[in-house]
Amino acid sequence: MKPKSIQIVWFKRDLRITDHIALTAAASTGAVLPLYVAEPDYWAGSDTSSRQWSFIRESLMDLRSALAGRGQPLVVRVGDVVTTLSELHRQIKIDRLWSHEETGNRWTFERDIRVAGWCRQHSVRWTELTQNGVIRGLSDRDGWARKRGQFMTASMAPALPPMQPLERFDIGPIPHLHDLGLSSDCCPFRQIGGLVKGRERLKSFLDSRDANYRSEISSPITAETTCSRLSPHLAFGTLSIREVAQATDQELKKNSGVPRARRQSLLSFSSRLHWHCHFMQKLENQPELEFINMHPAYNELRVDDAKRLEAWCRGETGWPFVDACMRMLRATGWINFRMRAMLMAVASYHLWMNWRQPGEHLARMFTDYEPGIHWPQIQMQSGTTGINLPRIYNPVKQGYDQDPSGSFIRRWVPELSVVPDALVHEPWTWEEADQRLDDRYPRVLVDYKEAAKRARQIIWSVRKSESYQANAKKIYERHGSRKKTGLFRAKNPRPRQTVRRADAPQQLTLFECAAEMRPKPIN
Repeated sequence: MKPKSIQIVWFKRDLRITDHIALTAAASTGAVLPLYVAEPDYWAGSDTSSRQWSFIRESLMDLRSALAGRGQPLVVRVGDVVTTLSELHRQIKIDRLWSHEETGNRWTFERDIRVAGWCRQHSVRWTELTQNGVIRGLSDRDGWARKRGQFMTASMAPALPPMQPLERFDIGPIPHLHDLGLSSDCCPFRQIGGLVKGRERLKSFLDSRDANYRSEISSPITAETTCSRLSPHLAFGTLSIREVAQATDQELKKNSGVPRARRQSLLSFSSRLHWHCHFMQKLENQPELEFINMHPAYNELRVDDAKRLEAWCRGETGWPFVDACMRMLRATGWINFRMRAMLMAVASYHLWMNWRQPGEHLARMFTDYEPGIHWPQIQMQSGTTGINLPRIYNPVKQGYDQDPSGSFIRRWVPELSVVPDALVHEPWTWEEADQRLDDRYPRVLVDYKEAAKRARQIIWSVRKSESYQANAKKIYERHGSRKKTGLFRAKNPRPRQTVRRADAPQQLTLFECAAEMRPKPIN
């Protein structure tokens, strides 16, 4: 029997049925139409790519199957969300729209504004629920860690009850790349999406791969298997971060007798889950960070350089370890955190480029692109936050430290196969470089030591002014971690304001703060 009205659960970055608060709540109160809308206009954006959609498509196939097992398969539409809602509303009255809150990019932020307007116009109640440690409506960070902790330790959503099948509803095909105007971007070693793969990854990590997590996450060689590799599953919600956090906590509680190294690894991983939410909260509190410097003192400081950008994007900077990291990322859709930071730091400091275009390239390359983490991290690694020490990585020393044998370089930069082992990190020092490499591998774009020195001098000169400090204090109050006291905390802080500031836009219902020190290179 066809119901007279329905509730729609709108899936976005929450492609699962376990610990899905919105889905469980809706299913317990009436007929549910589970809906995913593939939006071509979103996929036309400069920060999206086919590797991301391919992961999502695999996840949608799993989700459709899982929902069918509970009585009603996933309904998929291609197009504009507001148009889709209007069409469905004409077919059958929509009583209520459910979804999780999303901390996305500007495009999704503005789309949610339009959806909210449609709901008001049609008297449809839209209920958005949190699915992670991001707290909507905060004006500063006081109390954020406590609220996040309360959510993470709360019981997960109950198991999804059986759902009433909706007859005569075309569930629709799950679109391919070409249906969204996408073409393959050649990512042969991309992770596979889906609920099943997410659970397999979590199990293998907590069963064995976590043992050396803490000691092996810095090198791209060991991190490829030692890291959890859960990031795309968290980004698109095939796993909930709360489920991962609680599973990690259970391992910590039951393994008090295991080697200390494994316990420290689990604690380090748990800390990374905390930072996951911490960085997303930054974009939630200030959506414009996708486009503007967090600290205005850095406005107009750097420039766009098409030649340098292309070389950096292609992995042809002339610094072998940097190029190997970029090429691994292009081929796999993933690289470990330290190398992500190094790639961005090289673009910002050594090549002195504005962070926006390099940030867009990395966003496209990451299968696990999560805007709420990505853009605050891009700014942090570019030194524009005002509250973090600039991290000027030494691109050559990083290679010696993380790839001492040069095997990683040789795997991803085969042009250097003719270079002696001892010189593979600095092929320009090889006496035969001009003859043997001239038409095989590019010369370095700049002298990395001189470039780092110049960047350090400029950044430090900006940071010395009194106006810089005043702005940095305001930024800290809004975004800084409260895990440490920090130099900006008042001895007798004023009572917290509970009224939301008008000048602090939020995403719709959308590392540490260091002491002020002279920036030093990271070895």
